[in-house]
Amino acid sequence: MPPEEQRLLTACLTQDRQAQYQLYQRYKTAMFSTALRMLGGNREIAQDALQEAFVEVFQHLADFRQQSTLGAWIKTIVVRRALLTLRREQRMEVYDQDRHPEPLVAWHDNLTGEALDKAIGELPAGYRAVFCLIEVEGYAHREVAELLDITEGTSKSQLYHAKRLLQRKLHYLYA
Repeated sequence: MPPEEQRLLTACLTQDRQAQYQLYQRYKTAMFSTALRMLGGNREIAQDALQEAFVEVFQHLADFRQQSTLGAWIKTIVVRRALLTLRREQRMEVYDQDRHPEPLVAWHDNLTGEALDKAIGELPAGYRAVFCLIEVEGYAHREVAELLDITEGTSKSQLYHAKRLLQRKLHYLYA
């Protein structure tokens, strides 16, 4: 851990409010983006999840074993909080591709990041959670299975169907 981050961590452990604010400022943007993607673009719910996650971070900071980076540890808490929020909001419905039979299409050449973010946000929560955890956050199917309490096969299936649905959604934006 870099010396500056170690000093910040030590100060936070002594309940130094200024250090806690600095830690929050350092990570809030990246962690908000993670929560926002997981929660389908709902800024209000993502902000609530972020705040709850940081409360948990500060409550359990003494438990941080430095086996990963501080940012990775915080991201794990944010992801878990976002997943709890999804469950609480009862948004973890499973998308039934049989009810939406549409042909598979290729990505459009003029695809923008904004359009992709919008399409990801419109995915059913179960698909969106798996897609974001694997494709955006870099988790493995095994880790996603543990986080979501599903099998690895279900994680792989949800990712496959999320990608297909994204292709369909983006095709209609550019058709």
